[in-house]
Amino acid sequence: MRLQKYLSESGVCSRRKAEEYIAAGLVRVNGDVATIGQSVDPENDVVTVDDKVVAERDSLVYYKLNKPRGIVTTCSQPWEKTILDIVDIPERVFPIGRLDKDTTGLIILTNDGRLSNYLMHPRYEHEKEYVVHVYGTIDDIALDRMARGVRILNDTVLTRPAKIRRINSWAFSIVIREGKNRQIRRMVEAVGHEVKKLKRIRIETLSLGELPEGACLRLTRSEREDLLRRVIPIDPSRIVGQ
Repeated sequence: MRLQKYLSESGVCSRRKAEEYIAAGLVRVNGDVATIGQSVDPENDVVTVDDKVVAERDSLVYYKLNKPRGIVTTCSQPWEKTILDIVDIPERVFPIGRLDKDTTGLIILTNDGRLSNYLMHPRYEHEKEYVVHVYGTIDDIALDRMARGVRILNDTVLTRPAKIRRINSWAFSIVIREGKNRQIRRMVEAVGHEVKKLKRIRIETLSLGELPEGACLRLTRSEREDLLRRVIPIDPSRIVGQ
């Protein structure tokens, strides 16, 4: 098995993050520094990450968190409070995707690297829904421009069409199928406004619901299977277990 896949399926991190760990020299196989693309035998090889032995995962777990403002999404960030600092989860998990420090809302925490790979890869175009509050009022012309696509990043990138629904004169919801860095904030700036609050309320079929800010809950069986059925094209019962 490829080392990146093994680390992902063991619940250490996503496959992409595994490549970063390997490139940084943090991963060893039988005591030797690993290389990207290396194969391992899960039955016989001893794999360590930052001198901690990787054990095969017994079961897959899935949680949703309402990330508060001021918390960074990454698992480890010097001098910053991270998501894993504010949750009390017995299993080793990692967050799927990122929300910037000032953005609140839905984050999935899991040890299922396959789900992470599907949700993070841009080719799958998974829906993400946000509620946006701006300073002042925003007119229909600005909302229509964002819905059709606007140029961001010094006019080098044209955003894809989005679904936008007005909530009131200063707030709207937006559904996007891409995830460029600070994309929604940049889209709002492109039409002459500034974001006051930004909150993610849905990832595909999984909704934040009434989960309080800072709270974390294990997904219900229905939430878990609906999400896996949507993003992974195999029978969810083969992944989820009991």
